[in-house]
Amino acid sequence: MTEQSSTSREAALQEDLAACRFLIAGVKDCAIYLLDAEGRVATWNEGADRMGGYTDHEVLGSFVGMFYTLEDRERGVPEHELSLARNGPIEMDGWRLRKNGDRYPAQITISPRVDASGVPCGYACVTRDLSSRHQLEERFRLIIDFAPNAMVMVNREGVIEMVNLQ
Repeated sequence: MTEQSSTSREAALQEDLAACRFLIAGVKDCAIYLLDAEGRVATWNEGADRMGGYTDHEVLGSFVGMFYTLEDRERGVPEHELSLARNGPIEMDGWRLRKNGDRYPAQITISPRVDASGVPCGYACVTRDLSSRHQLEERFRLIIDFAPNAMVMVNREGVIEMVNLQ
């Protein structure tokens, strides 16, 4: 390989890296961040600032468990999820904490990261706030519960999903 092709390959990689950073910075409705191999926050985007209320200076270097509820931390959920994610991406719904202590429903994806040699080096995390969806689901349940007639909701497999109060 010539020095010129190595230099142009490096320049292309730097352009790709800059483009990825630009894309991630532009996402405002999801928290997108990287963790090191021990689960400490290594990067933090603006969407994470908005969702959790923390600035990057407040979270960088902190263990990801700070975003979990006390109950989940006491049960070892953060460590368990990281352990599971070592084997491949995991996706789950759960509760997370904002800086002000408020809990919010979230959809979380944790994916393993490996370095150029294939050695595990951390995790990539994406968290979406599900508060709006939960509010809509609660309104829907109230409408169904107070409908004047008996109602039964059945899924495609014929399993009863919901029955109202009538």
